[in-house]
Amino acid sequence: MRKPALLALADGTLFWGESIGIDGQTTGEVVFNTAITGYQEILTDPSYCQQIVTLTYPHIGNVGVNREDEESEAIHASGLVIRNLPLLTSSWRSESSLDEYLSDKKVVAIADIDTRQLTRILREKGAQSGCIVAGDNLDVKAAIAAAQAFSGLQGKDLAKEVCTQEAYAWTQGSWTLQGGLPASNDSLPHHVVAYDFGVKRNILRMLVDRGCRLTVVPAQTPAANVLAMNPDGIFLSNGPGDPEPCDYALKAISTLVDSGIPVFGICLGHQLLSLASGAKTLKMKFGHHGANHPVKDLENGVVMITSQNHGFAVDEDSLPDNLQATHRSLFDKSLQGVKRTDKPAFSFQGHPEASPGPHDVAPLFDQFINLIEQHQATNTE
Repeated sequence: MRKPALLALADGTLFWGESIGIDGQTTGEVVFNTAITGYQEILTDPSYCQQIVTLTYPHIGNVGVNREDEESEAIHASGLVIRNLPLLTSSWRSESSLDEYLSDKKVVAIADIDTRQLTRILREKGAQSGCIVAGDNLDVKAAIAAAQAFSGLQGKDLAKEVCTQEAYAWTQGSWTLQGGLPASNDSLPHHVVAYDFGVKRNILRMLVDRGCRLTVVPAQTPAANVLAMNPDGIFLSNGPGDPEPCDYALKAISTLVDSGIPVFGICLGHQLLSLASGAKTLKMKFGHHGANHPVKDLENGVVMITSQNHGFAVDEDSLPDNLQATHRSLFDKSLQGVKRTDKPAFSFQGHPEASPGPHDVAPLFDQFINLIEQHQATNTE
């Protein structure tokens, strides 16, 4: 029989449920994600650092977990909130159950609550701080106090906390049904330096699929160090937290963009490129977290269904003359993409690699490769 668990929100709202994972206490910003699949990828996405993730789909854990679907080495979400944990897992790729996985990774989580009611609260009031406590003798007042004590994400530089501490090479492509994860391929034509602000593995794999051998560097790597590597392109990854405190990244990105080397940013990388170019960012009410977000390409009118995960956004009204809006959300009209008008640099707010989610935006990787090839051709003339 499972032990009791409690989710307390900063406004005093309480949700009683059952404990999954380990006994203990955790705090974070409570957000909701509307994706039907991909719970393991969501949990291991570094962008969810210091967030308690509520999954709105009612049955979570159906297919178990496996090492190949991890987006990083650890679970970065502070906690997990679900409606129902199935008794059985069913997948030929499963290596353990979700419950076992949460326990192995030392995660406090709660099941058997009304996630629809919780989501409605978050939509109406906005994302707010929360606390999950699990085990015996739960202290309601202490849980509410812990939720209220969590300071939120605004003003926090979390990229330097989740990024790699040392540079490393990455040359492994994407998983396939026929062959699983492929062997590394070092003989690739394009050398790309990827800034790790909390990068997901499938982003790196999709770049490798397109001929990039990657050098992944820590978030605080100076521009001079990157330029010394003589890259053909520079990638700015996703990541958690507020982009504004990342002064070190803004300085480096400004120098790298001015060098004329092609730059592509996604998620936090999109926000950092925009800030480095003179724009401003803002905190969203409850953010975008899901795999069904419609986004319009402003250049050709095409509507794409995208995977999203962000609580901050670039303020379109703040764009300087050298930044042009390229994509816009059809949910709330928020800015979803920009490009520099004077340099080969562009960015997208969502996740073109999906994982989980649709692949409508994957051609942005091809656009990056086209810029790299144009840059290479110019430099060899």
